[in-house]
Amino acid sequence: MKAIILAAGQGIRLKPLTDDRPKCMVEFNGKPIIDYIVETLLNSNISDITVVNGYKKEVLENHLKDKDIKFYTNARYDSTNMVATLFCAEEEMNDDLIISYADIVYNKDVLNKLKEDKSDFAIIVDKNWKELWQKRMENPLNDAETMKIDHEEFVYELGKKPQSYDEIEGQYIGLIKISKKFLSQVIEYYKKLDKSDMYDGKNFDNMYMTSFIQSLIAYAKKPKAVFIEGGWVEIDSCEDLEIYQSL
Repeated sequence: MKAIILAAGQGIRLKPLTDDRPKCMVEFNGKPIIDYIVETLLNSNISDITVVNGYKKEVLENHLKDKDIKFYTNARYDSTNMVATLFCAEEEMNDDLIISYADIVYNKDVLNKLKEDKSDFAIIVDKNWKELWQKRMENPLNDAETMKIDHEEFVYELGKKPQSYDEIEGQYIGLIKISKKFLSQVIEYYKKLDKSDMYDGKNFDNMYMTSFIQSLIAYAKKPKAVFIEGGWVEIDSCEDLEIYQSL
């Protein structure tokens, strides 16, 4: 099993902390976010790790120079989004794969639940998301996205603007598993997408990962919802750092 960490972004909402480093290099409780991710992967026996960098890539590469990590660069990090970043490392998409955002910190239990799931396509879903979001913002509904799950625990909708909490059965945290067998279909599908089309209001290069997952649901397969209740945090702003330090 391999892992690809999507670490190309600057993290505008974490300025000025990201003036001289990428978002994943911001310190959380004494060490960079990326260190937690790499350590959790290694502790779960995933040693084939790829990082896709972009903004201030030399800072990240220098920090991880003593680790056995492969690097790919999204040179257009400032005009593209997560899906484009992922496919910068297409060469590494040839085995069972964990895909991780680089602004989340999660424990080994969370990762192992995803690893151990037998589905070809799975995502981590936090059922206890609202408790965390209420600490981060006054009205969680303004920031949350839909998550609709069928009776077999497969996701059939995510990433839309919800009208009520009834449309949110959990929070997608930015952690995905795709089997080697299904990856070939994912790559083929991505290459067939219309590059002139719009995807949830974004052009091809700026497509959200949730939009890509939703289109995969329609095209081929629904992801399995691997449920957790906490055990992770998202670090998206300076306010997040302050809130988590007080918990």
